[in-house]
Amino acid sequence: MNPNPRLWPFSFAVVLLAAGGTTLVAASQSRPNIVLIMVDDMGFSDIGCYGAETETPHLDQLAKNGLRFTQFYNAGRCCPTRAALLTGLYQHQAGVGHMTGDDGHPSYRGFLNARCVTIAEVLGTSDYFSAICGKWHVGSAPEHWPLRRGFDRFYGTPQGGGHHYRNLPGRDLVLDDKIIPMPKEWYSTTAFTDHAVQFIDEGVKSNRPVFLYVAYTAPHWALHAPDEEIAKFRGRYTKGWQPVREARFERQLKMGMFPSHTRLSDQDPNVPAWHEVENPEEMDLRMATHAAMVHLVDRGVGRIVSKLNELEQLDNTLILFLSDNGASAESGPTGFTGARGGDPKARTGTPNSYNSFGIAGANMCDTPFRKYKMFVHEGGIATPLIAHWPNGIPAKLNGRFSHEVGHVIDLLPTCADVAGAIYPQVFEGRAVTPVAGRSLKPAFNGNSLERPEGLYFEHQGNSAVRLGNWKLVRAHRQPWTLYNLEADRTELADVSEQHPDQTLELKTKWKAWAERVGVQPWPIKKKLVVE
Repeated sequence: MNPNPRLWPFSFAVVLLAAGGTTLVAASQSRPNIVLIMVDDMGFSDIGCYGAETETPHLDQLAKNGLRFTQFYNAGRCCPTRAALLTGLYQHQAGVGHMTGDDGHPSYRGFLNARCVTIAEVLGTSDYFSAICGKWHVGSAPEHWPLRRGFDRFYGTPQGGGHHYRNLPGRDLVLDDKIIPMPKEWYSTTAFTDHAVQFIDEGVKSNRPVFLYVAYTAPHWALHAPDEEIAKFRGRYTKGWQPVREARFERQLKMGMFPSHTRLSDQDPNVPAWHEVENPEEMDLRMATHAAMVHLVDRGVGRIVSKLNELEQLDNTLILFLSDNGASAESGPTGFTGARGGDPKARTGTPNSYNSFGIAGANMCDTPFRKYKMFVHEGGIATPLIAHWPNGIPAKLNGRFSHEVGHVIDLLPTCADVAGAIYPQVFEGRAVTPVAGRSLKPAFNGNSLERPEGLYFEHQGNSAVRLGNWKLVRAHRQPWTLYNLEADRTELADVSEQHPDQTLELKTKWKAWAERVGVQPWPIKKKLVVE
């Protein structure tokens, strides 16, 4: 092998985004580039290859020539998921147990701590060029921005999203480590894609393998999209949310995503009957705008794929696609109008509007599950995951489903595995917390991902543990409930009374995990920080 790592052969691995520690050493002699793309607040069924009526041809093509995971999890909300994804640790271990506020406890500082390493830092030890476009949201102050955590380039918003045509107060548009003015003609998805393609070019020309993280802020509210894109989807929702849910679920069953005995969860009781909606045309418009936002993300994916094709790298490109949490049910049954300074009279989708679709829209987007973003029932934490890698996934698996259970904490180990990088015990003189996730690479070959330790969840007092097919879950201040997900993936039949020993075992495991990672009772009681 050439002793100069910059001259080693390499190719592209792409991860697109809407938890047992192991030693991470790979034997690959060809280091892939890695592009990690995550979307924001996209529901489980919001793309065509997961049941939607929305046209997403580029993602559908990737699914046709790759794998779709049916049991992949995020951490239930934006900041926790991003922290877990970037570090391979549970979010509390990385210091982002809630959001970006500093509550003083080591697990709730609101930024990535010194005891974790990011994917960029791990791959940097193997001379990777690392770049990020889009939403950072794991440290708002400049000392916590991406260039301080192993990235070479950054274009996006450190503090989070919130508007797709301009910044909100307290949000900055940043290039590398400098705040830059917002262009007059700017749309988030387009701008982030433009820079993603640019950074791929830069990385390839540097003769180094590339790690690119693209964190789209769409389709998170506010509902914004160009008029001509929204028009493509008008009228698709005029029969109401429940008929769309039923049609999505029928497509999911037909494609074999779930066992035939799976039942669609009941429509949320807070969703109004369609004939009682005050302005059904407005609700059709809101859902059409959401669909347009997803469609535009798909177009961005297509541009990235085209760039890889142009560079003759697609065959050895690993593509994964997921969302940071389930759809958002915030602000009541049908959402808010004119929030955050938006004009309540402005038409949904236009730059001066600031509207959402509430519980009704989220219930549809999270088909077939119940609950939403911030909860750790399936509707809050289950995400699509598409894996596409012609040179790494056998052709016989193309178009199939993987029912292996995975979590965003697995993405750092996966990146390290395919890149041949080693997760460090010590980084820049400081001890590093052992990785919590495991590589997904065995699943790419149709093999099992053993998880004898289980997977754990907590956000705002919402708590869960999954071990095998058993899942113990509760909403904040509610009793624990137990589900056998093999028989009841949509969490409709609580069997805790029939299985008290299993309930007690999982409750005991969750409590031990919570103590180990530093979970605090919700609401968090702030602690004075003494540096």
